[in-house]
Amino acid sequence: MFTNETFAKLQEMHLGTMARQFKAQMDDPQYASMSFEDRFGLLVDAEWAARKSNHLLRLIRSAGFSIPGASVEDVEYFPDRNLNRDQILRLASCAYIQEAHNVILLGATGAGKTYLACALGNAACREFYTVRYIRLPDLLVELSVARSEGEYMKKLRKVRLLILDEWLLYPLKENEARDVLELVESRAKTASTIFCSQFDVPGWHENLYDPTLADAICDRIVYDSYVIRIDGDTMRKRKGIITE
Repeated sequence: MFTNETFAKLQEMHLGTMARQFKAQMDDPQYASMSFEDRFGLLVDAEWAARKSNHLLRLIRSAGFSIPGASVEDVEYFPDRNLNRDQILRLASCAYIQEAHNVILLGATGAGKTYLACALGNAACREFYTVRYIRLPDLLVELSVARSEGEYMKKLRKVRLLILDEWLLYPLKENEARDVLELVESRAKTASTIFCSQFDVPGWHENLYDPTLADAICDRIVYDSYVIRIDGDTMRKRKGIITE
């Protein structure tokens, strides 16, 4: 009777994993020889692990990765890609997020920028940082719709790692450039952003409406950033060659 009541109370308190582990202990004679402290410790460990796992899954889902399964462990280091394994692993440790630095990923279409960005995003989720992945064209639409709602910009400021894909793929209008300036200004030195771009940094200026806005935006991004250039054949072509 006592066991059933305890099990029910644990479930009522939303301690489902602990409840199931408690029942398993009561049903298994091998736990009888263990001390109360050890048995209770096992219950707490099981509940803690389940909650951390669920938290991680929620972070990954809410990030909206275009490649949810991307992993730093699966990054390909072909010689012609010129990727520095040590640098990638250092970034995967997420120290740059703690220090509020940015990352700029440069490379042609299909070079693997998005995969690497999502892999670093997943690494950040595993460290329980909040992450948001979004294409810049989609973000500009959201900002335009929510321009009168200050809460939207506040939410973006709070995201510890923002991944902006297709960065400056097309020239921005004045209001779009001003929205981008407000965003990067609000996150400067407080949060990290990964920028995925086909164009090297000097080429960004011509897509940022006018030189004044361009200088203001780039000044808030570039000097706090790690820059990674991905060279070589596109990954689509490379995988096509490999599988033939």
